Amino acid sequence: MIMAMNDQAENLRRKIEVRRNFRQAKTIAIVSGKGGVGKSNFALNFSLGLTLKDKKVLIFDLDIGMGNIDILLGKSSRLSIVNMFEDKLSIHDIIETAADSLSYISAGSGLSDIFTMDKANFDYFTTQFEELASGYDFIIFDMGAGITEGTAHFLMATDECIVVTTPEPTSLTDAYAMIKHISMKDSTIPLRLLVNRAQNRKSGIQTGNRLQQVVNRFLDRELLQLGVLPDDKAVVQAVTGQSPFMLYNQKSNVARAMVEIVDRFLGEKDRMESTTTDSRSFINKLKQFIKER
Repeated sequence: MIMAMNDQAENLRRKIEVRRNFRQAKTIAIVSGKGGVGKSNFALNFSLGLTLKDKKVLIFDLDIGMGNIDILLGKSSRLSIVNMFEDKLSIHDIIETAADSLSYISAGSGLSDIFTMDKANFDYFTTQFEELASGYDFIIFDMGAGITEGTAHFLMATDECIVVTTPEPTSLTDAYAMIKHISMKDSTIPLRLLVNRAQNRKSGIQTGNRLQQVVNRFLDRELLQLGVLPDDKAVVQAVTGQSPFMLYNQKSNVARAMVEIVDRFLGEKDRMESTTTDSRSFINKLKQFIKER
């Protein structure tokens, strides 16, 4: 009797310990209001910056028709998310590795089908994706420019969203439109702003401040400034050489700026996690959105 009670107590302690040690990946959607602002390049190098801080990161390329994470890495992917559905593969089978520690899933052709999945494929996707939750610190979705009804479900299910813009007026206008669209669907999802290709840090911060003020005034919501990346020739050289600028030239101004951004992000992330109230997983939120569709 006593032995049985001890066994039950031990099993309970183990279950509590498992729950205590359970790690669920934070999901981040990276978006832009228009194409050509360096969104995918930012997504890739930001992810690499996180891995350099010993974080386990997976990039999920969901940029319909423009998926190019593998190209920026100088890789030729064997499989993509499309193959997972067509060949009923495990999601682990389609994960590639780059720079020794960064994991990524290529977009492939016919990717648009992932946003209009039937119930069978959706159930298969959610089952496969849930296996990743405890294997990474961050799962980053490189979304396409703009937003559609289908992609909105994925975006809204993430823990937070990073909007990438440049100082160009048209880029800022499109970024505001994206922020407004997101806010109309969910005014609680944390939004961060990344200003890319700034002439210098000061002008980049000023650009971010202006957009931040407009968002606060007209949308009545907070827009957190993630940081500023300078217009650096090292970026073009790295893209041409099919190598992320974080690896191509670690001493470049843009690489140093990225290190600062990653450090700031991780510091803020630790503070935010101590106050967060929404513990629902990406999959649970996605299921709810699909159910309401």
